[in-house]
Amino acid sequence: MSVTIVGAGLGGLTLARVLHVHGIPVTVHEAEPSPAARTQGGMLDIHEYNGRLALEAAGLIDEFRGLVLEGREATRVLGWDGTVLLDEPDDGTGGRPEVQRGDLRRMLLDALPDGTVRWGHKVTDVRTVGESRHEVRFADGSTVVTSLLVGADGAWSRVRQLLSDATPEYVGTSYVETYLLDGDTRHPAVAKTVGGGALFALAPGKGIQAHRESGGTLHTYVALSKPQEWFAAIDFTDVDTTTARIVAEFDGWAPELTALITDADTTPVLRPINALPTGHQWDRVPGVTLLGDAAHLSRPNGEGANLAMYDGAELGKALAAHPGDAEAALAEYERALFPRSAEAAAEATRDFELCYDDNAPHSLLSLFTGQEEAR
Repeated sequence: MSVTIVGAGLGGLTLARVLHVHGIPVTVHEAEPSPAARTQGGMLDIHEYNGRLALEAAGLIDEFRGLVLEGREATRVLGWDGTVLLDEPDDGTGGRPEVQRGDLRRMLLDALPDGTVRWGHKVTDVRTVGESRHEVRFADGSTVVTSLLVGADGAWSRVRQLLSDATPEYVGTSYVETYLLDGDTRHPAVAKTVGGGALFALAPGKGIQAHRESGGTLHTYVALSKPQEWFAAIDFTDVDTTTARIVAEFDGWAPELTALITDADTTPVLRPINALPTGHQWDRVPGVTLLGDAAHLSRPNGEGANLAMYDGAELGKALAAHPGDAEAALAEYERALFPRSAEAAAEATRDFELCYDDNAPHSLLSLFTGQEEAR
């Protein structure tokens, strides 16, 4: 058995590592030209019921503990005027330890043999070339034919077309991403407002959400429930105009909150939120499957990376448990994947909508204060 993975994100790399642990040959093809080609996003809280289990299956739990940033599990919820509605410090129990996504990815890459990941391999097409065999074509004209193909290639997966006609659709809300660097020194008032971990300042149809990262970086996602045409009318290369247009939507808000927009040290980046249909699944196709966002792209609620890693670990374990019978492994994996991802997508939709519904931020507060009961 030899496995071909498309996509070197957290899910694909977790699968590759679990396969390596079990002595199964694997190759990962990644469009990015190198591991450092772009930043890898912000903070992730790794959950004990999925992400942590995946790291245990990968044999990397000790290395993971070395990446955890202490104190980042703190949570604050503020009103639009800066009123503190919830202020929960990190309790030190480590139930949802926070790490930088980029650090986690580097850990997984370092745990694979040299040459496992083929960088600069952007997929342009995939097609079936025989029973359980598929050809993957890359932008440089090269191809690979494999009898076991895994699409870990994210929201706009090329591999997904072998299994499903579904495509992600805009959910009606976009994020605008900004950063304040060296916040404690250069932006002390804003850093104090954000606190030690995550900040939520929400209102119906909008919000300012931030997280304290390593080095005092304050990473912000400004949420606006607007049609895509509204954002298309903004020239995001014009920083001043973009900033003025976005902050105008928060007129009257506390200046220590709007400073996360106006005082940004980076160019604002538009992040439209798209999702696959809840309950997305497909009929079994020999020799190919999906994991992570390629399989179940959902609204963001802190579960996406955890689910992708768990998918990768579960698929790797299934393949190891069925040597010489990949179809039995894929069928077993998908039987568990579909109900698991449908439940997670429904929960993500609920959580996301609670952030910006007509009762925001009190809907989110109710979720936080009743979190254990809700689970």
